[in-house]
Amino acid sequence: MSFKDLLDNLTGSLPADLAAFAPELVLCITIVALLLGRLVNLDRRIPGYWTALIGSLIAFGLAYMQVVPGDLPRGDDPFFSGLLVNDGLTVFFRLFLLLFLILVIALTVLSGVPDNEDGPDFYTLLLGATIGMMLMVSANHLLMLFLAVEMASVPSYVMVGFLKGRRLSSEASLKYVVYGAGAAGVMLYGTSLVGGMLGTAELPLVAEQLGSILAADSTAEGMSNPAIRTVLLGLMMVLVGLAFKLSLVPFHFWCPDAFEGAPAEVGGFLSVASKGAAFALLIRVATQFVGVDAGDQLGPAGNVTQLYVTLGVGLGVISAVTMTFGNLAAYFQTNVKRLLAYSTIAHAGFMLAGVAAMIIAHNSGASPGTDAAIQARQLAADCVEGVLFYLSVYLFMNLGAFAIVALVRNQIYSEEISDYRGLWTQTPLLCVAMAVCLFSLVGLPPLGGFMAKFFVLASVWQAGDIHPAMWALVIVALMNTVISLFYYLRVLVAMFIASRPEEAPAMRSVPAESAYILLITIPIVLLGASPLIGRLSDAAQSIANNLFKITG
Repeated sequence: MSFKDLLDNLTGSLPADLAAFAPELVLCITIVALLLGRLVNLDRRIPGYWTALIGSLIAFGLAYMQVVPGDLPRGDDPFFSGLLVNDGLTVFFRLFLLLFLILVIALTVLSGVPDNEDGPDFYTLLLGATIGMMLMVSANHLLMLFLAVEMASVPSYVMVGFLKGRRLSSEASLKYVVYGAGAAGVMLYGTSLVGGMLGTAELPLVAEQLGSILAADSTAEGMSNPAIRTVLLGLMMVLVGLAFKLSLVPFHFWCPDAFEGAPAEVGGFLSVASKGAAFALLIRVATQFVGVDAGDQLGPAGNVTQLYVTLGVGLGVISAVTMTFGNLAAYFQTNVKRLLAYSTIAHAGFMLAGVAAMIIAHNSGASPGTDAAIQARQLAADCVEGVLFYLSVYLFMNLGAFAIVALVRNQIYSEEISDYRGLWTQTPLLCVAMAVCLFSLVGLPPLGGFMAKFFVLASVWQAGDIHPAMWALVIVALMNTVISLFYYLRVLVAMFIASRPEEAPAMRSVPAESAYILLITIPIVLLGASPLIGRLSDAAQSIANNLFKITG
């Protein structure tokens, strides 16, 4: 194709591409408006949060308009020459990220972080990171994958150290930058190896080329082929970058320090938005490489099945180690934000279990077209459904916990568990809301966290019929659920049972803050005991079926 043909093709599809890219484009315009407002001192008359909030609401409305009435879009719809894809997964996570962005901006208005002077800078970083995460969920090319991860990461480094006068905040930001730079270097080298060896960087073509090579050389000695080993090494390096974003063990070192040093508002943003975008990208990459298209044509070729089953079991082991380490480390924490950081690590392990089971299920070794293969594919879709449901509930219960920490901090000037003693007598609503969030994080019925864990672990248990390692993973997950109850109870015991010291700062209820906390907490209850469970589950199932080309 000549340059003229390429240019004609690009300009011919540009209107449709821009329409698909409209939510991200609105956020870009909002960032320009924030910077221009800072340049002409308009931010003194119109606070930056109004500009950010209005832009986010418009972007959310445009993303919602892309939803077909009663359903999410089905089928792949690549745009910008195939660099991005607009499908049900993309639209779902756009809505997820933009809703979360709106809630975080509202929280910053209530908590006063940032102040009016630094507001435009902070919201520019916040919106920039969100754009990067929205690109992550729609990435269809290795180059775009890397650029999106970095676009989400770099503003996050600055937001962690945004409280410039705090040494702890600056130290956390520096550690985050160092670990992030290392992970980015490994990831970039991995993408170059994969693209160079396979001659393409488009994810569908990369998966097809790798599947063809593995199927063509299906002998046991085929895995020792230098070309295959180089490609697999590159893919492992790409997974390292995703593991860093997910704070999986052993790539979790940045998480506790970054959460403790950052404002609680930033910690909440990183704990939910970053995890959601990274899991969306991991699901997209995994569904490409487990053979959704190529695998049906190649059949259960020895190396194909062996490789992906090994990958699934490996992710299962990482999942078990991550959730166990996160829960055990959280038990010894005295700072609430640091405790929630280790809790975030543990929950990443729970959600990773669903991805591991998905890979195991779809590579069951059953012959294509048989009932066993159809059932295995449906099970793989159920695993994705569970992860999507988990993330949806996780948005509210984790944001609720961090929001309460931020609001309490503003009045008692502390984030230590020991300083939460007796808060029940002064702010009963915030304490009850904290109990709802923490019990949901444990997974106790009838809250949303219980349904989230049930959906994930039920599909992982069924995958145990294909590989018994999944049964062991469920047992580990249930043991970790029990362990997590103990350290969450430490916070609640301090709030509800311990007496409030006389010299402790007084805590008062603020109507606007109480209304916000209710807005965050009510969905946790509804997603555990209302028809909303079925509606969210149906939406997640539709997206999962679309990913695995399941009709009906």
